[in-house]
Amino acid sequence: MDAITVASTLPACVQMNDVVGGKLMHLYAVKHGLELNLFVSNALIDMYGKFGRLEYARAVFEGLPIKDVVTWNSLITGYAQNGLANEASNIFHMMEESKDISPSQGTWVSILPAYSQLGALGQGMLIHARVIKDSMWSDIYVGTCLVDLYGKCGRLDDAVSLFDEVPRQSSVPWNAIISCHGVHGHGERALEFFREMLDGEVKPDHVTFVSLLSACSHSGLVSDGEWCFCLMQENFGIKPILKHYGCMVDLYGRAGLLDVAFEFIKSMPMKPDGSIWGALISACRIHRNVELGKYASDRLFEVDSENVGYYVLLSNMYANAGKWEGVNDVRSLARGMGLKKTPGWSSIEVDKKVNVFYTGNQTHTQCNEIYKELKELCEKIKAKGYVPDFGFVLQDVEDDEKEHILMSHSERLAIAYGIISTPPKSSLRIFKNLRVCGDCHSAIKCISDITGREIVVRDSNRFHHFKDGSCSCGDYW
Repeated sequence: MDAITVASTLPACVQMNDVVGGKLMHLYAVKHGLELNLFVSNALIDMYGKFGRLEYARAVFEGLPIKDVVTWNSLITGYAQNGLANEASNIFHMMEESKDISPSQGTWVSILPAYSQLGALGQGMLIHARVIKDSMWSDIYVGTCLVDLYGKCGRLDDAVSLFDEVPRQSSVPWNAIISCHGVHGHGERALEFFREMLDGEVKPDHVTFVSLLSACSHSGLVSDGEWCFCLMQENFGIKPILKHYGCMVDLYGRAGLLDVAFEFIKSMPMKPDGSIWGALISACRIHRNVELGKYASDRLFEVDSENVGYYVLLSNMYANAGKWEGVNDVRSLARGMGLKKTPGWSSIEVDKKVNVFYTGNQTHTQCNEIYKELKELCEKIKAKGYVPDFGFVLQDVEDDEKEHILMSHSERLAIAYGIISTPPKSSLRIFKNLRVCGDCHSAIKCISDITGREIVVRDSNRFHHFKDGSCSCGDYW
């Protein structure tokens, strides 16, 4: 096989999810001296990025004496698609410093989603200016990424303005604007955009309906969600996949229709995965149905026993119902499995500089001031009635340590930094890679009240607008 054959075979390995086959092709390339060929190396970086094996992608990248713009774009995309937005941003800045590479359309499509994840609106706006300068603003993919950036950074009006300038013959920009409104809890507006899409004779795809069903779920629009689920099958011939079923379970669960959600799961034509049972457990947590939640957890661990997030969710369900024996059982089970929670991070942009905080982080240059502010905030919100919920701590430690762990969650570190770094009463925008925990949600409501600030937190599910002690999600997320 020559270089072109090897480079053409690697995407097929991705399509078939054949990690072993991809590694064998890599070994073949090394054995036959093809690993430094840019076509081969770029395909390898892309493949490893899609497999989530960034350490291999980075090794291939670092081993190249010559890199082209596709090489850089592939690595940036790999990091961004795997939730490592900060690393993607660092690679982009390395590319800028190399000076011998000019960004392409693919560069903007790679880096803008990373800035969207980080909530790096200032840096994204600088890219927007360069896109205009390079006359790329009308490119459908670059334009859609900009719509997504502004919408996911909380600037919905700007997202809509940009959407009006992007070519809209394809479903791609429509999916973005529908999704942006959905994560803000504006389900009815998302449905309006969908109807405009149909009026414009643009054919929706499966992504459109995932965004729509999610928007209906976050806004409690049960009948509209059912309409969308039927419409996609009967009018557009789109066969539902697990993501669509998961949205429907979430829709019914949020509305308190737990029996309907359970019957819906039983009627599925394919075996439910962890996300389906996880959505039901989440609803059981909110509505305190421990019996159904226990059944769902048993089924969940049959299909996915290694996702620590589900153990946290189950522990929260027991804690919410005051079943502390159940909490201890889940903690013991998670420890026995040797499971560790995915590292949580939160970011806040101050003066166009993105600061990223990890849970328990003590490496920030203003670490002492941040923890001092946190301690003062904790005392003030306790005086307002806040009580730490230890059900959100899986570690088996003393209560004082549990309280410290909760206080050190990444979003609280970011909020404390924002308070000491911005003028009083100004709004704070926090971006988090995981779902905000129930204890942090309660604490941030109190913090918004005592500081007189609007605190906007975008987690992995949706936007939370905290103001005057309440949240836009209605305490259901």
